Amino acid sequence: MDQAGARTVAQAFGKLFHDMHDKFRDQVRGLDHGTLNWRPLPKANSIAVLVTHSLGSELEMIRAVRSLPSDRDRDSEFRVEAEAADLLGLLDRADHEVDEQLAGLTPADLIEDRARKDHPSKTGIEWLISNYGHAREHLAQIELTKQLYDSRT
Repeated sequence: MDQAGARTVAQAFGKLFHDMHDKFRDQVRGLDHGTLNWRPLPKANSIAVLVTHSLGSELEMIRAVRSLPSDRDRDSEFRVEAEAADLLGLLDRADHEVDEQLAGLTPADLIEDRARKDHPSKTGIEWLISNYGHAREHLAQIELTKQLYDSRT
């Protein structure tokens, strides 16, 4: 893969992640504190947790693909409580960092194996694909959590 190919891949993933962030915004916008932080079961995650965790995973993954350090505190993502404005701001910051990180993506970043904390190594392109799928799963969880919240008796 050459630099032009890496740019094409970076642009495609930039669009995918921005579109995902927009879908998260659509789910969060206008929700009150109770809805955003409600857990359908004691061990289930709230909408606020799912958004925060998805973005934490995404940004850590992109940094790992670029062989950059990450200061992510994954455990704290599962304890978060947030307002809609907090999550919308987090999404805006994630858009900016995605753009910044993907702009520096190289062919080596995409085709060489990259380690990511406790995960087995994968090529950068595999990390991008699997992380996008991870975020889509959490989007579906958010949609289901909203349905469950609205269906409470």
